[in-house]
Amino acid sequence: MTTIAVLGSGRVGGGLAAALTRAGHQVTVADRTPGAAADAARAAQVVINATPGAGSLERLGALREELAGKILVDVSNATEDGPDGLPAGLLHPGSSLAELLQLALPATRVVKTLNTMLYTVMTAPTALAQPPTAFLSGQDVEAKRTVRALLEDLGWPRDWVTDLGGIETARATEAAVLFVPHVIRSSGFAPFAVSIAR
Repeated sequence: MTTIAVLGSGRVGGGLAAALTRAGHQVTVADRTPGAAADAARAAQVVINATPGAGSLERLGALREELAGKILVDVSNATEDGPDGLPAGLLHPGSSLAELLQLALPATRVVKTLNTMLYTVMTAPTALAQPPTAFLSGQDVEAKRTVRALLEDLGWPRDWVTDLGGIETARATEAAVLFVPHVIRSSGFAPFAVSIAR
């Protein structure tokens, strides 16, 4: 059992929290009350960033002390939204939210994952017609091993998870969010994910 704090109580955070609780982990969801995120992060072994990516850097940077020594699982995408509310561009072109979080939180082990799919696929990967791929990006091998085990608890078969390497590889997966508005306009708001066919 892992003690997990989920920052963000929307569809992404709520879904991950419910699924990880069902898998037997001790999960706390931090709401927006003052101090809730700090208290939750302080008590957890693993912290999941499911906050809106545009404000994640500032929000998590304020928790530097509480996040020291923790694994931070970043599932957010930092985007500029268009008039329809869908992603229209990257907030950090030439870098990534995950890289900037790792720079801001040097004592924290940041792992990027689950950001290349509609939120429903995060906890139900086998519901798609073809196997999706979950990517891992991060500097710390042990942290990625822990996150891979959590992905298995969420229903991800081991061979559907691809370790891309260091945190800089998150630039590629974060850029994949630019597919989202076009896929939704083309096919409607239905579950989908990026998949590597072999």
